[in-house]
Amino acid sequence: MRPTDDIEQAMTRHGDTVWRVCLMVLRRAADAEDAFQNSFLKYSLADDAQFNDEEHRKAWLIRVATNVCRDAQRAAASKNLPLDEVAAAQPVSHDPAAQPGSRVREVLDAMDNLDDPPRTPVYLALYEGYTAPEIAAMLDAPLNTVYSWIARGKKTLKEALS
Repeated sequence: MRPTDDIEQAMTRHGDTVWRVCLMVLRRAADAEDAFQNSFLKYSLADDAQFNDEEHRKAWLIRVATNVCRDAQRAAASKNLPLDEVAAAQPVSHDPAAQPGSRVREVLDAMDNLDDPPRTPVYLALYEGYTAPEIAAMLDAPLNTVYSWIARGKKTLKEALS
C-alpha cells in the first residue's frame, strides 16, 4: 500500500480532475463520489505502479477513473429500478445554473447527451486542456480515432447549442 502522504498529495494535486471526470461520465454526484473513492482506493493499493512525473500520475488516475466509471455504468445497466425510485432519487437543486433559462444548464445538458465516446475525449480536450495525443495515451485509443471523437463531439455540441 502507498504511504499516506503520497495518497494525500495525489488527492490534493489531482483530486479535482478525477472528480470532474467521474461526474462527467456518471452524471450523478452520488455515483461520482463512489467512483472517485474507488479510483483513489485503486491508487493507494497500486504500490507497484511507477510514474515518470506528475503528468504521468495524473494520466494514470484519469484512466483508472474512466475505467471505474465504465464498470459502474455496466453494473447499473444490469439493475432494473422502478420509475418511481428513479424519479425520487433526482435531487432538487438551488444552483442558479440548474434553473430554467440558464445557458449553463443547456451546455451541461448538451455534454450529458453526448455518447461516450466522444464525451470523455471532448471533456478532456475542452475542459482539462489535454491534446489529442495525450488523450489517446490516457484512453489507450488510436490517435486518429481520438481526433474523430473530438471533432464529432464538437460538431454535435455546436448543433445542439445553435
